[in-house]
Amino acid sequence: MEDKTPIISFRNAEILNGEATVIYGLDMDVYPGDFVYIVGKVGTGKTSIIRTIIAENRLETGTGEACGYRLDGIKEKEIPYLRRKMGVVFQDFQLLMDRTVEDNLSFVLKATGWKNENEISKRINYVLEAVGMERKAHKMPHQLSGGEQQRIAIARSLLNDPQVIIADEPTGNLDNETADGIMKLLTGINKEKGTAIVMVTHNRQIFEKYPGRVMVCKDETCIEQEEDEVIDLELTI
Repeated sequence: MEDKTPIISFRNAEILNGEATVIYGLDMDVYPGDFVYIVGKVGTGKTSIIRTIIAENRLETGTGEACGYRLDGIKEKEIPYLRRKMGVVFQDFQLLMDRTVEDNLSFVLKATGWKNENEISKRINYVLEAVGMERKAHKMPHQLSGGEQQRIAIARSLLNDPQVIIADEPTGNLDNETADGIMKLLTGINKEKGTAIVMVTHNRQIFEKYPGRVMVCKDETCIEQEEDEVIDLELTI
């Protein structure tokens, strides 16, 4: 029987950016296997939603839950455990530049409780193979192209077999062809593994070519669009 319990859920939530409310009354559910885009102009609160999901921004009004943790009132000590159930991919990759790809991935596994070196090595090989980067394990990040670095960042997000991948403008620093490769990779992970993906983007071409649920942020709201609803071009500039 299909699991209909949402991985991420908000009800009447006010999303903050610092002290300021940027979105009022957010209602949102993300289920296993979903691919959800959050789109809108710069400054409409897209990234603030992401930061609230990963408990970087606090949730003071309304309710929220992610991967079994209440976001309204989450304790500081619970936040690392919440984040272990998610993979997070950023626009600027956020790789450690002073160590190899393999050591970047090993660092994350050891920081999240992995101790057996053989198991660590097997897991690293598995995720690198999943993103087509198995031959890059001993490279330094600066030796890789932007697209390759983003593939490594996606591999890193898969290390702890997350329930959901949170991707904040993952194609924002990439040319169109490279961005297309990253989208094929993310949609493949979504379809083959059933991993839910929540992705912030302002690139209309992406969510038209790779369909998913679309939530549009504008005028201090973020509302899901109907499947046949035309999204105003200006919203995604």
